[in-house]
Amino acid sequence: MTKKKIFTKAVILVSFISLFTDVASEMLYPVMPIYLQSIGFSVVIIGILEGLAEATAGLSKGYFGKLSDLKSKRVPFIRWGYALSAVSKPMLAIFTYPFWIFFSRTLDRFGKGVRNSARDALLSDESSPENKGKIFGFHRSMDTIGAAIGPCIALLFLYFLPGKYKWLFILSFIPGTIAVLLTFSLHDKKNIPVKPQKRTSFFSYFSYWKTASSGYKKLIIGLLAFTLFNSSDVFLLLMLKHRGFSDLYIIGFYIFYNLTYAALSYPAGIIADKIGMKKVLIFGVSIFAFVYFFMGLAVAQWQFLSLFILYSFYAATTEGISKAWISNICNKEETATAIGLYNSMSSIFALLASSLAGLLWHFFSPDIMFTISGIAAIFIAVYLAFVKIENRIITI
Repeated sequence: MTKKKIFTKAVILVSFISLFTDVASEMLYPVMPIYLQSIGFSVVIIGILEGLAEATAGLSKGYFGKLSDLKSKRVPFIRWGYALSAVSKPMLAIFTYPFWIFFSRTLDRFGKGVRNSARDALLSDESSPENKGKIFGFHRSMDTIGAAIGPCIALLFLYFLPGKYKWLFILSFIPGTIAVLLTFSLHDKKNIPVKPQKRTSFFSYFSYWKTASSGYKKLIIGLLAFTLFNSSDVFLLLMLKHRGFSDLYIIGFYIFYNLTYAALSYPAGIIADKIGMKKVLIFGVSIFAFVYFFMGLAVAQWQFLSLFILYSFYAATTEGISKAWISNICNKEETATAIGLYNSMSSIFALLASSLAGLLWHFFSPDIMFTISGIAAIFIAVYLAFVKIENRIITI
């Protein structure tokens, strides 16, 4: 009997597409808060801007996820989603008007909303329940390698051309375009049955909650509660700035974090397949609690370095693992809808989390903001440890 190939052409292609897209995105991510502050945005407005952009992406993920399931197609959503994100990045350098910045950031996140649920469903379609952790872990690792390369490019660029942020936004169009070109090598499976076409409203995917398994609902409740206290990583970078670190140091920390994150993601997926995704996810949330609790107390460089290393453990054991777990407890033909509903609700909660974090930072202190999130994460880890989540793997 021939052993089934784990890493198919589609999995490898999607992983490289994500890599190049993250090169483009992460060239900008560590300098984004610095750039926005340089053109007059306050920390509160940055938090609201990031939250609104993520909420836009989230609502889109739900709708386009369901549409992907209804049409039994993944590739068109992947292709258009990456194209929108590639175009949006250089737009941030054209004007500095608040409305234009919001439009450009929202277009980038909207592209993410169009593609992500279909992309995650494609990864699920290409894997079996026994290797979901490996597939999602491998993709997350490749994605994060791009997230390390991007800041390296930004670091070199700003070393030779300090303060020239706008040209960095224009440069990001190159890797974004490479990612879009790679999507033309992706093809949908021809043997997938197409459902009878029917009109669907933008928010109709919320009805999936009624038919979802109890295990799915329990897991989503825990993940959303965690999201409510997990603000944008922008605040971690702003904390470094708050402690007096230079732009080059901030980007350096971010590169180091992503390299560690990339190295850990695939092993985390392998471990999750062996010991169970629940144990790995609880470990990740617990690490998050520790990092956030002590982030407000850190002052020295070695302390921040240690916390960023631990934070990479958290990221590697939660991001891909949560989606792999969701795909294992939902009907195969509704994978994009199930992941899309979670992504949608998660982004709405991210809006609240980032806005709340910005307010706590502004009116109280960064220390209080991080401490509250850390304490909340401990309770969520306890919930995940005691709640019983039954797997319901249904194949078509």
